[in-house]
Amino acid sequence: MQEQPEHAVTPGLTARVELTVTDADTAHAVGSGDVPVLGTPRVLALAEAATVAATATRIQPGSTTVGVRVELEHLAATPVGRTVVAQARLAKVDGRRLLFEVSVTDGGEPVAEGRVERVLVDRQRFVERASRAS
Repeated sequence: MQEQPEHAVTPGLTARVELTVTDADTAHAVGSGDVPVLGTPRVLALAEAATVAATATRIQPGSTTVGVRVELEHLAATPVGRTVVAQARLAKVDGRRLLFEVSVTDGGEPVAEGRVERVLVDRQRFVERASRAS
């Protein structure tokens, strides 16, 4: 019987996640400003959701990925009611390190772009270590 690799995550994996902006997603609501437009923390959360979705079906049971580094440029304001689309593409795999290129658009127009780095970990061990650190 052939042993499975630690993970079957390869460059080129992609995912897309959508969000219709509500009052709860605004900079004012999330505490990152006082304007009623899509807040940067929500833009980042959406981009990260796309990175998680890109690998979700390709990692071994019991494994997960955790974010370790983000580089994000928020380029345009998005008002309540608009739908934004986050796309992630796995650009590079270096051992357990996964580097994604991410973009967020509104009607095809750029809202944000950047890179997200995640690390493949054993979910149970990670949670246990985090609990001990508290």
